Amino acid sequence: MADPTVRPFVIHTPDSELDALQRRLAATRWPDAETPSDWTQGLPLTYAQELCAYWQNEYQWREREAYFNGFPQFLTELDELDIHFIHVQSTEALARPLLMTHGWPGSVVEFHKVIGPLVDPVAFGGRAEDAFHVVCPSLPGYGFSAKPTQTGWGVERIATAWNTLMQRLGYTRYFAQGGDWGSAVTTAIGLQNLGQCAGIHINMPNAGAPKDALANPDDKDKVALAGARYYAEWGAGYSKQQSTRPQTLGYGLVDSPMGQAAWIIEKFFEWTDCQGHPENALTRQELIDNVMFYWLPGTGASSARLYWESFGTAFGGGAERQVSLPTGCSIFPKEIVATPRRWAQQRYPNIVYWNELDQGGHFAAFEQPELFVQELRACFGEMVL
Repeated sequence: MADPTVRPFVIHTPDSELDALQRRLAATRWPDAETPSDWTQGLPLTYAQELCAYWQNEYQWREREAYFNGFPQFLTELDELDIHFIHVQSTEALARPLLMTHGWPGSVVEFHKVIGPLVDPVAFGGRAEDAFHVVCPSLPGYGFSAKPTQTGWGVERIATAWNTLMQRLGYTRYFAQGGDWGSAVTTAIGLQNLGQCAGIHINMPNAGAPKDALANPDDKDKVALAGARYYAEWGAGYSKQQSTRPQTLGYGLVDSPMGQAAWIIEKFFEWTDCQGHPENALTRQELIDNVMFYWLPGTGASSARLYWESFGTAFGGGAERQVSLPTGCSIFPKEIVATPRRWAQQRYPNIVYWNELDQGGHFAAFEQPELFVQELRACFGEMVL
């Protein structure tokens, strides 16, 4: 029988795990250097070695662990799987429930800079009516959520589980937000339309090019089509591997901390608005924080399996599968594909908020927390619970 209990959770890493991490970092077996003088073959050796030295000698997990534990965290069983989530309640009387879902290679770490302003807007220059109760779950097989031991945990199942989570927390009506896989999950919540979600916001709309955009592209179509071509030709190798052979990949990622870090941080270079270096968008500490949410629980294989479970269905669909719920979209310029509105309109015909920003990338909440918060306030201000 399912256990509906919501249990407090605290991250606690045994000293033995941190000692083992130090040993593995010190014993890293390095490849030879890349042959070009840029990132076109992946994470450059010199930068990888800088990251490793920082991780060994400067990064302080115990301090970061205490920081993350400053956010109320919980576990609850959903569809026979323990799910980890952050739940921060606002003291504002009119606060609205907000479910936020991350993707790969992100984690709930992405949301730590926006939770405070969303929950307590007055303290961050907003209005009391801008307040939200924030719920940020870790995807199954990610972070401190349990790892599925059977097949079937795709995007649709996660969406149904998230709806159950919100009801279990007492939220009979709520808003949902997401990017990357979080966008797919949020879209699935909208498609399922089970009656509790009142509206969605996404910063990566799941929609392909309409026929007229292919036949007679305007300037925005051309940018989006070029982004899609680049991704298919140069950026999608990771997704092909994760959607076909995640287990094979997992052996290396779970065994080598620098292998896991390189697999993740290369995407933070490519998908952030970083002007040529990921640390122009995020600090070195923030990059390693996110990697630790993969390394410590050993999720190299389990996180990749979401691609095996869902790829080809979660991001597909056109006019035959439309989200009728009120929808808001924020398009950040360095998104993998900066989806034009006429593309998104096919999948999300009830767009009530649309904004195209001039800075930021794929990890919007992480890169541009102030802009991200402004977008959510404006978007959900157009919707009614």
